[in-house]
Amino acid sequence: MSEKLQGSQLFVSVKRLIEESKSQIAVSVNAGMSFLYWQIGKAINSEVLQDRRAEYGKQIVCALSQQLEVQYGGSFSEKNLRRMMQFATSFPEEKIVVSLIRQLSWTHILAVIPIEDPLKRDFYIQMCIHESWSVKTFRERIQSMLYERTAISKKPEETIVNDLALLKTEQKLNPDLVFRDPYFLDFLGLKDMYSEKDLETSIIVELQRFITEMGNDFAFMARQKRITIDNRDYYIDLLFYHRRLKCLVVVDLKIGEFEAAFKGQMELYLRFLERYEMIQGENPPIGLILCTGKSQEHIELMQLDKSNIRVADYLTALPSQKDLQEKLHKAVEIARHKLEHQTQS
Repeated sequence: MSEKLQGSQLFVSVKRLIEESKSQIAVSVNAGMSFLYWQIGKAINSEVLQDRRAEYGKQIVCALSQQLEVQYGGSFSEKNLRRMMQFATSFPEEKIVVSLIRQLSWTHILAVIPIEDPLKRDFYIQMCIHESWSVKTFRERIQSMLYERTAISKKPEETIVNDLALLKTEQKLNPDLVFRDPYFLDFLGLKDMYSEKDLETSIIVELQRFITEMGNDFAFMARQKRITIDNRDYYIDLLFYHRRLKCLVVVDLKIGEFEAAFKGQMELYLRFLERYEMIQGENPPIGLILCTGKSQEHIELMQLDKSNIRVADYLTALPSQKDLQEKLHKAVEIARHKLEHQTQS
């Protein structure tokens, strides 16, 4: 009888109910724990603020920790209590906390509370929820300074607030939240010892992997995709599809400073794709031009941000930034290794 039930629809249905319930219980427990930590942090902050002496604050947190650890264990160490205080300071409104703990684990929250800038913090939170990032991925995104390298970070504060609100309430993803600006070649270990063509080819190969850092929604479609316009062949460096934006994304790599002609070529690609490749229900394609350098003034004059073209850059003469080096270096490690090997051969 047991063997018959093992494969029955009833067994499968009951098993699913149990697994779903276990997941819901885990989420509920985590939310309850996070809310408790917020309440504790708020209570300690309130007590410390009453005296306003730094030394008093240190003493009370240390003494409270010692008492709590005896009765409840290591979860209430002095270090953890200070994290709870930081949590309550970063998110003073209970309504926001209640919503947050339903969507992020305590470990996720620990990763984001050190960020002091509210807009930057909200960016990471909303993107984490939207992209369903693991704790590891979440930390990597923060450590790689993803916000600073995203087009939205260059916008006015009001624009950032509005775009994040749309993402939060309506799940509408602005392209500026997706595209990164800029990507740094010197951080990646690529030097000027290679020929321009070798450099371009190697980068294009690795960009296919590197683009996935932009989010979970990029689906690779083609590399060096050939299109024919007026009996002339053109080659699109990389073609992706973005699920949530519901559009094709063209990536075109240029070695050198940005030129107006690059925009004209990209518009040619976009018009072709819109006419022959776009299907019903999709949005018009978006173009991403990657250059080895850029004149900010020239780009603003071209008003590229007002069209469907985004310009990000490979900048080759910036100071070293250790925070970005490890994360970005991995994206082109294979390309660099191949080029160095070819140079030595």
